[in-house]
Amino acid sequence: MKFGIVVFPGSNCDRDVAHVTHNLLGYSTRMVWHQETDISDLDVVVIPGGFSYGDYLRCGAIAQFSPVMRQVVEFAKLGKFVLGICNGFQVLTEIGLLPGALIRNRDLHFICDRLPVKVERSDLSWTSAYSVGQVITLPIAHGEGRYYADADTLKSLEDNQQVLFRYCTVTGEANDTSNPNGSINNIAGVCDRTGKVLGMMPHPERASDSLLGYTDGLSLFLGISQ
Repeated sequence: MKFGIVVFPGSNCDRDVAHVTHNLLGYSTRMVWHQETDISDLDVVVIPGGFSYGDYLRCGAIAQFSPVMRQVVEFAKLGKFVLGICNGFQVLTEIGLLPGALIRNRDLHFICDRLPVKVERSDLSWTSAYSVGQVITLPIAHGEGRYYADADTLKSLEDNQQVLFRYCTVTGEANDTSNPNGSINNIAGVCDRTGKVLGMMPHPERASDSLLGYTDGLSLFLGISQ
């Protein structure tokens, strides 16, 4: 299993992901500069969090035009795994690999916190190391993390079980009080129809090392290798 982590000008979570995939789990990992055009050696591409191109226009809006992202689209078409975390999730919606959009948080404030998140499926590689309904704790850090989709898109997502993670209470209830940013249906992460392209606002890489006190995110990376 070989991981590639895309690096844009402004990325700040790329090394965090590499620490998990290479240092903690021992997977072959390489950093992929945004101008690269050959990623055929990879099995998994991760688009990390951060502020690609400074988010000067709109989160992920400039990154979508990077040469490497054209390759990521083709990579996904081949049935390979793609993970977008936080800003990476925003990029995946911009390039059309995932439906919906990420907009300004409900209260228009940047949020940095650790929150309970419920796992909705465990039959996909990304979530195979979790159990259905399991409540895990993951960090979030975003100003534009409010997931939005129109009614038809939302129905399609729910009908096809493409929602993999939801913000919830510690007992697993998804409601307004457990929704940190106003995301529709408390959505924290969605996948495409194949289940191989995943976008999520919480940061699993920041909850993978026992030195940080939380390891619930590690199972996401373990699952993909099973």
